[in-house]
Amino acid sequence: MQASPATRTNAPPTAGGRHAANDAGPGDLEVLTFDLSGEIFALEAILVREVLDQCPETQVPGASGFVDSVINFRGRIVPLADLRLAFGLTQGTISLDSRIIVIEYEIDGEAMLIGLRADKVFEVTMIAHAVTEAAPRLGTRWPPNFIRCLAKRHDDIIVLPDLANIFAARGEAAAGAIS
Repeated sequence: MQASPATRTNAPPTAGGRHAANDAGPGDLEVLTFDLSGEIFALEAILVREVLDQCPETQVPGASGFVDSVINFRGRIVPLADLRLAFGLTQGTISLDSRIIVIEYEIDGEAMLIGLRADKVFEVTMIAHAVTEAAPRLGTRWPPNFIRCLAKRHDDIIVLPDLANIFAARGEAAAGAIS
């Protein structure tokens, strides 16, 4: 299974109508930060189509826990994935802060909409390339190949997941739900 970010020609506009990509340095990323089980994660903002409040989910009988349900997003059936399971985190309970992040992602050459559960969504922000580094091979409880990079911000560590590796490893069992 080949997965990669779906391409888009324009970066989303920031306040004042400017495009954040024009303000960024080489290698800098505009990201949406969110919480999963008390850890801070980030996705490239260019992937994000919409952040939704909780909505009704339809369980898919026999599906893996990683992608076990679908939602109706603007008349389209969208698989709902839980990155917490990929990282071995505990599933949270749904709260008023819980959200679904709908991303557009390319899998096997086809752009698809995928919903990702989040315990809370924080903000769209820039991460400078200078504050990122590869995940250490030792001393992390998560599979290093599931981490694209780590970023330092104040006293926090932000995890940028490697969606291609996660969807390839965890999505094979759920390929029927994603396709």
